[in-house]
Amino acid sequence: MSLAMTKSEREAFLAALHVGVISISQSGRGPLTVPIWYAYQPGGELWVLTDRDSRKGKQLKTGKRISLCAQTETAPYQYVSVEGPIVAIVPSDRERDARPMAHRYLGAALGDRYVEATSGDRETGGSIVVRMRPERWLSADYKKQFSV
Repeated sequence: MSLAMTKSEREAFLAALHVGVISISQSGRGPLTVPIWYAYQPGGELWVLTDRDSRKGKQLKTGKRISLCAQTETAPYQYVSVEGPIVAIVPSDRERDARPMAHRYLGAALGDRYVEATSGDRETGGSIVVRMRPERWLSADYKKQFSV
């Protein structure tokens, strides 16, 4: 029995709320691999928001491809790993990007507080939106192993 998810299952899983772990290649080192908030809609591009001068931001600006893995934390485990090219890097916008991302992860009230507390950098163009087009997928759904 295959534990791989179907296309619709993996896209729905990736669109659900998970903290992703992004991997970005680095010259002369192993990939930079760190947790990150992300957003994805089935059939679309995956996007992340980060400070342009952070280590992530600097590496993303030089990278051509990235990988991201999202997983459950409890058994039976599920994960989706996706890889693809960076297709756009643009300055972030507080209302278009930061607020929806904060609401996704923190809810409206706490998300608004987070945006207000961190909005200085975003208003001056300190953050970037990085978009990736998913091309290669790996997935496993261990719930399938236990289905009757």
